[in-house]
Amino acid sequence: MRKLLTLFTLIFAVGLTATAFDAEARKLGGGSRSVGKSYQTAPSQPAQQNVNRTNTNQSQQQQPKKSGLMGGLLGGLLAGGLFAWLLGSGAFEGFQFMDFLLIAGLAFGAVMLFRALRGSKAQPRQPAYNGPQRFEAPQPAPVAGATSGFAASEVPFSLPPGFDMQAFLQGAREHYRTLQQAWNQNDLEKIREYVSPELFAELSQQRARLDGDQHTEVMFVDAELVRADHTSYQAQVSIKFSGRYRDSHEGVEQDIKEIWHLERDLTQANAPWLVVGLEDQD
Repeated sequence: MRKLLTLFTLIFAVGLTATAFDAEARKLGGGSRSVGKSYQTAPSQPAQQNVNRTNTNQSQQQQPKKSGLMGGLLGGLLAGGLFAWLLGSGAFEGFQFMDFLLIAGLAFGAVMLFRALRGSKAQPRQPAYNGPQRFEAPQPAPVAGATSGFAASEVPFSLPPGFDMQAFLQGAREHYRTLQQAWNQNDLEKIREYVSPELFAELSQQRARLDGDQHTEVMFVDAELVRADHTSYQAQVSIKFSGRYRDSHEGVEQDIKEIWHLERDLTQANAPWLVVGLEDQD
């Protein structure tokens, strides 16, 4: 009975996982984590991590190293195992109590002398004059709060000339629904109008693996511009979509967390924005 219960639980868990993956694949571009081109839309690594790593290294350097005759493994053997062996072997027969005290005092003095010699070697010589020894401008101390911890140029945000962000994002929300509906109905010609030829080829292959109409319903979706850049011949933007969708036939409801990358040819008048890449952020 226990084995049957374990087997049933395993099958149930695998079934839930397979259903979730299947529902994800039925969303536009959901057959893989990333389709087409991809651009960096978030800072890669905060500078604060480097500061913490530096502080950790400095604290480790300040800690005295436990080495030397009495501080390491050899010291432990001499002070412990060897001394115990001598006591057990009868090597101290005939010794008086004062003899032990004398030996202990000599050993203590030798250890202190050894440590003093090591300390004098480890300390660097201090110059008589502690002022600047080179004709160099002093480095300004960092000001707390003067930087966010991220490189300012990691993610560009240079809007193309005449770019209406509010109207663009409103249109992006509508186009998201339009493309998802075209994906449901296998309307590849409608999808071709919105995407680059390279991305269209990948999406067509993904859609061919799905049978018949799909039933992914966009419940609500919002759009945010997270990247923008342009040259004299091309403009690029990245849009982050967030919201909720459901598949009534599969009984699945999940979040929308996607980034779409778009490009526009500035050498042609009235050239459309084309989707060149899709990224699933789940």
